[in-house]
Amino acid sequence: MTGAGYSLVPFFVLLWILTLTSPCVFMQSCVLLCSFQGGSDVVVHWILTGDLHVHSYYHNQDQLGNQDQTFRGRTSLFKEQISGGNASLQLTGVRVQDQHRYRCHTSTERGSRNSYVSLKVDAPVRKIHIEQVGNRITCSSEGIYPKPELTWSMDPPSSSKNTTTVHQTEQQLYNISSSLILSDPVPDVIYSCRISTRTNTRRTTLRNTASLTAWSSETSVPCSASNTSLTDFSLIWRFNHSQTILIQTRTHVPGTVSEDWRKHVRSVSESGSLVLQGLSSDQEGTYTCELSNNQETYVSNTVLIIEKGRGTGVILGAVVGVVVVVLVVAVAAPVLYFTRRTTQTGAGPVVSFILCSK
Repeated sequence: MTGAGYSLVPFFVLLWILTLTSPCVFMQSCVLLCSFQGGSDVVVHWILTGDLHVHSYYHNQDQLGNQDQTFRGRTSLFKEQISGGNASLQLTGVRVQDQHRYRCHTSTERGSRNSYVSLKVDAPVRKIHIEQVGNRITCSSEGIYPKPELTWSMDPPSSSKNTTTVHQTEQQLYNISSSLILSDPVPDVIYSCRISTRTNTRRTTLRNTASLTAWSSETSVPCSASNTSLTDFSLIWRFNHSQTILIQTRTHVPGTVSEDWRKHVRSVSESGSLVLQGLSSDQEGTYTCELSNNQETYVSNTVLIIEKGRGTGVILGAVVGVVVVVLVVAVAAPVLYFTRRTTQTGAGPVVSFILCSK
């Protein structure tokens, strides 16, 4: 028993030392490391558990006759480095199905060696979509691996309930969606949706600001972010949630304005605010600002009300009213004066005044 115990310990220790973990990103290239003591007559076999052949090399060339079809056209060795002891395998277009424990078998005239590599696949959270329809806010993301987690938060806290669904695609990636049902939607509440995996976390916030009234043909629509230190961001402005106004890919890089909005967009401030001109009732609606960097996305909605025509009418009416009052006072003052004088001196002067006036 003692001898058996001592014979097993070195084996497991050696196996642990030679087993590497290789993190790979979905649909990108990945290198599974394998090294040996160089020599001549090199033989390299990359094999999955159960003798599934991934890649073979001997007689100074690739030998792919027994290669499993799932790896066809996706594997290669660094041939110029094989004689020096590099038997690493490059795998392209990594899939979730490639997540296995691989055995690298090498042999030369000096002897043979086995080492092991565990391939771990990750599809990080890249983009979170968030939108509000009525009292429902929906947060979703697609193409994630492994299974993600989603959490909501609100500032200030508000009464709500949410439901979350997770769906796995044919590619074994996860799509996640969650709806937050608001009991009493109010402006200036920040709704935050966070989606996490073992490799990364992204957060998207939504804020509905108070409505903005434009009294002239030019106005500025603010782009609100809860984190004022947000740097190196991309910017997208939309109208009524679907029509793209402007796209700016990086900070301090001029944005591209869509053709329909070129006559209305005057400029974009450093903070992302949109300066509009030549406004009419056609530009009345919801303006959405989306600021993003590698970790976070900030979305703010502002309802713009155009009061140009109605505002001019009010001002004009006020001016006309003032003019009318001035004219009434100017006409009434002499009449009041002579009325008071008549009261004091009698009716004669009044008749005389009237005759002279005529």
